[in-house]
This record gives sequence, C-alpha cells and structure tokens, in this order.
Amino acid sequence: MSRRGLSTFRCQNTYISTPSSRMYTPVTVGPNDFSSKYTLRSHRLRERDPKVAVVLTMYNEPDDLFCKSFIALAKNIAWCCSPDSKYNWGPDGWKDVVIVIVGDGREKINQRVLTALGVQGVYVEGLMKTTHDGKDVTMHMFEYTTQVFVDRDLTVRTAKDGLPPVQVIFMLKEKNAKKINSHRWFFNGVCKQLQPEVCMLVDVGTRPSKSSILELYRAFDRNPRIGGACGEIKVDLGYGWRHLLNPLVAAQNFEYKMSNILDKSFESVFGYISVLPGAFSAYRYIAIQNTPLDRYFKGESLHSGVVDITTSNMYLAEDRILCFELISKYKEAWLLKYVKSARADTDTPASLPELISQRRRWLNGSVFATFHAITWWTQIFRSNHSPARKALLVVQMIYNLINLIFSWFNIANFFLSFYVSSRAWQFLFEVSGQLGDASSPFGSAQTVVGQLLIQLYVFVLITQFVASLGNRPQGSVILYYSSCGILAVIMTVMIFLGGWAIAQSFRSYQAFLDVSPGTNAGLGFFIFFFTDPTFRDVLVSLLATYGLYIISSLLHWDAWHCLTSIIQYLLLLPTYINVFQVFAFCNIHDISWGTKGDNLPSAAVAGAKQKQSQPATIGGPIVMKDSPGSSSDGPRMSLLDKDDLEALWHKHYHQLEFNRANPVEEEDKPVVDEKTRNEDYFKLYRTRLVLTWLVTNFSIMIVFTSQTIRDEIGASLTKVGPDGKLIPRVNPYLTFLFWSVVVLSACRFIGSMVYITTWWMEESADDKAWKWEQQRGQRDLERESLSPA
Repeated sequence: MSRRGLSTFRCQNTYISTPSSRMYTPVTVGPNDFSSKYTLRSHRLRERDPKVAVVLTMYNEPDDLFCKSFIALAKNIAWCCSPDSKYNWGPDGWKDVVIVIVGDGREKINQRVLTALGVQGVYVEGLMKTTHDGKDVTMHMFEYTTQVFVDRDLTVRTAKDGLPPVQVIFMLKEKNAKKINSHRWFFNGVCKQLQPEVCMLVDVGTRPSKSSILELYRAFDRNPRIGGACGEIKVDLGYGWRHLLNPLVAAQNFEYKMSNILDKSFESVFGYISVLPGAFSAYRYIAIQNTPLDRYFKGESLHSGVVDITTSNMYLAEDRILCFELISKYKEAWLLKYVKSARADTDTPASLPELISQRRRWLNGSVFATFHAITWWTQIFRSNHSPARKALLVVQMIYNLINLIFSWFNIANFFLSFYVSSRAWQFLFEVSGQLGDASSPFGSAQTVVGQLLIQLYVFVLITQFVASLGNRPQGSVILYYSSCGILAVIMTVMIFLGGWAIAQSFRSYQAFLDVSPGTNAGLGFFIFFFTDPTFRDVLVSLLATYGLYIISSLLHWDAWHCLTSIIQYLLLLPTYINVFQVFAFCNIHDISWGTKGDNLPSAAVAGAKQKQSQPATIGGPIVMKDSPGSSSDGPRMSLLDKDDLEALWHKHYHQLEFNRANPVEEEDKPVVDEKTRNEDYFKLYRTRLVLTWLVTNFSIMIVFTSQTIRDEIGASLTKVGPDGKLIPRVNPYLTFLFWSVVVLSACRFIGSMVYITTWWMEESADDKAWKWEQQRGQRDLERESLSPA
C-alpha cells in the first residue's frame, strides 16, 4: 500500500490521522483493575463519550472472516451518519461508536489478521513486549481512529468508498483465557471507563447488515425498560445461495429462520428471551452491572478449576444465565426484546463432525441453564415487574418446563412415532381383506420393510451410544455420516407414510361426500372433521407442523427458507434427536467451550526431554565413567568402580536393616490428585445421567411396544368393531403427545402473531413521528425565510 494509506482521506467529516493519534499501551493488570490504572484515549477526549461500544471477539479465525465482520461494522457506522437514514445521528455520528477488538492470546491469533490490522493502522509490529516496569504484560492495547479498511477479499477501502472514521481499541491478550475473559476485559475494563449507553457483542465471522447497530440502539432508545436485545441471526448462504447445496447448511438455515420467527418472537412478547446470542446481541450497560455481570463471569472461574459438573455445564450457556439474571434483577424491571429489523449473517458448521461438537456445548448448556432458571423461578418476584408481567413470566417458565420434559423424552417420542406408523400400515395390510379397499403403500413387502427399518433404527441408536463414549466426531467421520444417511432414509419413509395417510384420509372424505349427496362440501367437511378422528388428526397435524411453518413465515414476509431448506431440515431432523442429543449427554463430562481447534488430537511431543539419571551418592559423589569404545555422539554406558559397588551394597544392606526394624503397619494408599478426582466425579455423573435418561426413555418405548403390556393398560393398537372385526386404534400415548405438540405449536404461533402485529404498529408509529418532525422542520425553515431580517 502507498503512503496514502496513513494520510488524510476525504469524507463528509474528515478526520486528520497523525502519528501521535496512534497509541500503544502494555497493560500489566487484570481487567477488573484496568479502569483505575489506565485512561483510554476515547475517554480522554471528553467530546467523544460514546453511545455504543461494540466488542469484536476473536480467537484464531482467518483474516477473511475478521475483515468481513469489521468492515460490516464500519458500514453500520456509515449508516448512522448517512442522511439517507431516517434516524441518523448526524455527520459526527461516528464519534458515538467505539469498536473494541479483543484477541484471545498473542500466540493464538492468526498472523494474517495482524497484517490486516496493520494495514488499517490499528496494529504496529515490533512494539509488543512481555514485561513492562518489571511486571508481566497481561494485555497489549492499541488505540487508533482509522479510515482505512480491508474488505473480505483483502481489498483496501477508504473514505472514497463512503466509510467514515472509526474509533478502534485493539486489545491483544498475552495469554489465551477463553471468550468469557475477553468479555470481562470489555465490560469491566473498557465499558467501566467509557460508560456507554449500549454494549453490543459481535463474534468474528458475524456480519451485521448496514442498519443493525442503529436498529438495536433504537430499541433501547424507544423503550427505557429494555435491558437487552438481539436481532435476527441468519446463516451466511454465500453468493447466489450456493451454500444451500450443502444439506447441513440448508437445515441450519431453516432452523435459524424458524427459531427467529416462532421462538424469539414468542419470547419477546413475554419480555424474557431465554438466550440473547453472544454472536450478535446488545445490553444496556447500566442494566447488567453488579449481579448480572457477577453471575455471568462466574463461569470463568468455574472453568479454571471446576468441582460442580451441573454448574459447569450450566455455564457453557453463560449468555442464558445473563438473560435470566437480568430480568430477575433485584428491585429492577428490565425486559428483553427481539428486534426483527436488525439482521446479521454468520458462518455455520459445514461438516457433520464440527456441527456435532458445536451442538454438544449448546445442548448441554441450554438444558442445565434452563433447569437453573426453572429452579430459581421465584427470583422473578424479587424484581420490580408489574403483577401482570410477573404472571406472564411464570407462564413462560411453565412453558419452558414442558419443553424441557419433552426434550428429555425425544428419543422415546421419535421411536414410538416411527414404530406405531410402520406397525399401523403393517396391520392395515394384514387385515386388508376385512377393510375392503385399504391397501399398503409397500404392497406385499410391507411387513418386511416395517420390521427392517425398526431394527435398523435400533442398530443406529445403539451405535450412537457406543461411538459417543470416548470417540471424537472428527475421528469417526464415516460412522457419523453413515448414521446420518440411514436416519434420513428412515425419515423419508415416515414422510412417505404421512403422505399416504393424508391421501387415504381425503379418499375417505370424498367417499363420505359420495354417500351424502345432499350435503354441500363446506358442511360435509365440518361434519367429517368432527366425526372421523383419523381425518381430524391428520389435518390438525398438518396445520401444527407444515402449516405453522409456512403461514408464520408468510406473515413475517420471510418464507424463502420454506422453499429452499424445509426438505433438508426434515430429513436431518432424526440426526438432531438421535445423534446430537446422544453425543451431548454421553459427553456431559466435557465442559470445554468448543473453541475452534479444541477438537484437534493432542500431538505427541517429539523428542521430549527425558529425565536424566542422577549419580548415586553415598558419603561423597560417585563418578560416572564412560565405557570404553563409546563415541561422544553415540550411546554411553556408565561403569562404577569396585569400591563404589561395595558402597552401594552396604547402603542397601543398611536400608534392609532399617526396614526390618520399622515394619509398615498399613499399606500406603495411593494419592489421587484433585484433577483425577474431578475427572472421576464428572464421568460418574455422566454415567448416572445417561443411565437415567436411557431407563426413562426405554421404559416408555417398552410399555407401548409390548403387546402384553399394552393390553393390560388398555393401550392396544386394535379393537373389535361393532361388526366383530378388528379395526385400528390410536395409541393413547401418541394421542397425548400429538395434542401436546398441537397446543405448544398454537402458543408459539399466537405469540409470533402478537409480536409481528406490535412490531408493525411500532414501525408505523415511528414513521409517522419521523414524517411529522420532517414537516415541522420544513415549516420552521419556511417561517425563517419569510420573517424580516
């Protein structure tokens, strides 16, 4: 790059870049003491007290991901200053935002990222040192206001591209200490001194849309009770949506979209979002001070020396802990909000082993964090929320409890759904002569196909437990991909049977209309819906699943994922249940954070130094002599003189005399260190949890698949009709499961509709207020022009 890279760039507001404006500070204290020992350059310039402080955390990510995130933040700041934005902060709006980049370890950071930072003037090579004034350096801090940026394709962008000056604080930790420690430097170090209104969290690899920072800030500005907010995180689909060619990415795309449309919207109505994603979220700084942050950072010490596996797994989802502590804060009444208009895309795992490792941390953390929130639900009543809001939060806790119970029995529920559907068609085939036109979708092979698929599913499930106990997903790639493929085939059969059931139900409905010529189609549908349980259940199940997805997506004006990704998601749904959940529970003793690179095998240390033998000493030193003929470079053999050998013999003899005179009364017990005790405790906890999980799930599976037990409890799959013939009967457990899912889906849909309605109303009110301000400003200008000088 030419010298122009460090000179002045013209923009709407030109900032003069001078050598003195760049600062490097070797920090020798921890994050909690930072604000009392050091003064930030942004804080020293009093006219630049920021509205927003953004932290960009990174570990060893490549330079293209870093540049993608950083330039996206720069474009957000440009939008805050742009006159094209309705709610812009004016041409000096860039002074209201500070970006804090925190690198987790000087030896871990990608050197190509340092090159990009160097080009942007934020990092200067050769300044960092390990000690300062006789103290060890804990963090290297660079401060600079840059107007040079590097795009994802490593192209340099400047003010000519419409980018404003950006205030940057680059904090590179000397040692790797995990992401939560990076957040401690941000919250307890930087924000404690800058006192921003809003703190935003962004991970490297996440790319906020150009208006996301402003949209999130508006949520806080519009409602002073908002303590935290998040936007829509979506999957980075790549140019031309090419990443959708990967079924794993497509399935995650559908999952993320429906989570935002249904779950985030539903929770936002109650005011408590169970998790604000650390990759893209924001908090009001005054709201999270004291107890919420103290509880949030408790996970850092737990992962340094843990003894409580429940708490340790709970803090794998530390952002869930922060959200619960925020809404239940003592004598406060903070709410959490989902902001639909703030969007960001992020890179998701593109391979199955990487996805399994990610979901291990997500699942275990969410289960224990949800259990923590439910256990301490009474803390809601210590807050200053209104009685109506507290009642809503209690209802949401009950809803979360029900979901937690259903997730515990996911394996049993999936197996019974598949088992009963396959057995039902087998029964219809066996008694087809009695049922007239009933036919099997697989013809004469129905019985063989049903039994084969059931046995194949059981085999795959057992394989998952065997593979999950000790194997890394990265070391069992073929096994996991094969299991995923088999489960996709099983799900395909289930979808086919469901479609067959739909076709048969509508055939029955048409037959009903044929035998009732005086009944119109509308009235006939109404009568048949309430008189035929099979038709009713099939129709309701369609509305509770596919209908829920499609209708809610259309009402949110975001339905492309239903066309591009729903099939991949449905085929991989058994993998979510039978692979991800099994691996997570079987590795519940693993409390690592799943950082990229943590799943690599431990490298054997080549050429490790061996402990050298020390010469024996009896009275005085015994000289070790080289054996004759040994070279200086080759192996050597030590020889002792005859006197030395005799001295050694006497030593052993005297020791023998001492041992005979001092017999050991009790055998010394081996000493077990703290780390080994913790590992044993964690693995024992894992064993008990997995056994409990298996016993509860398999108990339900055995009860409703054993003919004898079903007959005893009145849950037989067949019954005798009025004419004495056998007719199929719906499994009572599946009936309960079916209607439970329907009710929960209805709750999510209603919550989503309430959210989108209030969101449109807020946007409409904001637009009217903006237009009114514009008209008032225009009238003021006209009056000034008409008034006499």
